Amino acid sequence: MANDSYRSGFVAVVGRPNVGKSTLINTILGNKVSIVTPKPQTTRHRILGVDTHEAYQAIYIDTPGIHRKANKAMNRMMNRTAANALVDADLVLFMTEANRWTEEDQDVLVRLENIAAPVIALLNKIDKVHPKEALLRSLAEMSERAEFVEVMPVSARKNENINRLVDLVPGFLPISEPLFPEDMTTDRSENFHAAETIREKLTLALRQEIPYGLTVQIERSVRDEKGIEINAVIWVERDSQKGIVVGKGGSLLKKVGRAARLELKHQLGLPVHLELWVKVKDNWADNEQDLLRLGYEAP
Repeated sequence: MANDSYRSGFVAVVGRPNVGKSTLINTILGNKVSIVTPKPQTTRHRILGVDTHEAYQAIYIDTPGIHRKANKAMNRMMNRTAANALVDADLVLFMTEANRWTEEDQDVLVRLENIAAPVIALLNKIDKVHPKEALLRSLAEMSERAEFVEVMPVSARKNENINRLVDLVPGFLPISEPLFPEDMTTDRSENFHAAETIREKLTLALRQEIPYGLTVQIERSVRDEKGIEINAVIWVERDSQKGIVVGKGGSLLKKVGRAARLELKHQLGLPVHLELWVKVKDNWADNEQDLLRLGYEAP
């Protein structure tokens, strides 16, 4: 497939939390490689989404949202992970929310001032902007903030203007053979995806601060002709959180387990038997050694 004009490279998608980075990559790939919830800081890891075509291969880097409050080791690690993605990038997509500019957006923009890669500014969630004249004002204001190679309005969720963005990407990638096999869509394992799917369903089911104090670890995964059996541990930081996650009579845990099992069955094309346990590991999110043991990468 590769030839002398083939292009391949990395496209880092960065921005503040909850601005739509994971949704954008999922929409481009037509495949769910990153979990999505309405709550900030859903993405905690560097996840690659590989988009292979006859003339080019774009490797999108999904990153945690860069945020100001980095009081815990996990938050600091997430910020470093996002910042380090910029080092590898041949192109950066800087996502903001149309008609809304925050101090955290400004923080990300400051980080972009010192990188060599070209930057496309994306104003996301344009489907929520009314009247449309307000969008023209936002585009003009963004164009004045920095020397972007392009400023584009998009809606990742509604798939508006995404094809135009995808058409622009190859022109910024270097001449190179494909960096990954053409049938590969992500660098993450099946176990990683299963853990993230469970965490997504937990985040959607829980309120307030609980989702930020839990993580999921796959202890056992066995596949045979009947399907796949997955045993997972949900780690929380305090005993009080354990009762909330389990729910009255185990109701919430059963609800989460069913939702995760049905999605995994759909995506894997196999029957899934899912066993969940909730355990307490005091203050795991502020202990770098615990984070490494639970699968968080040291940037």
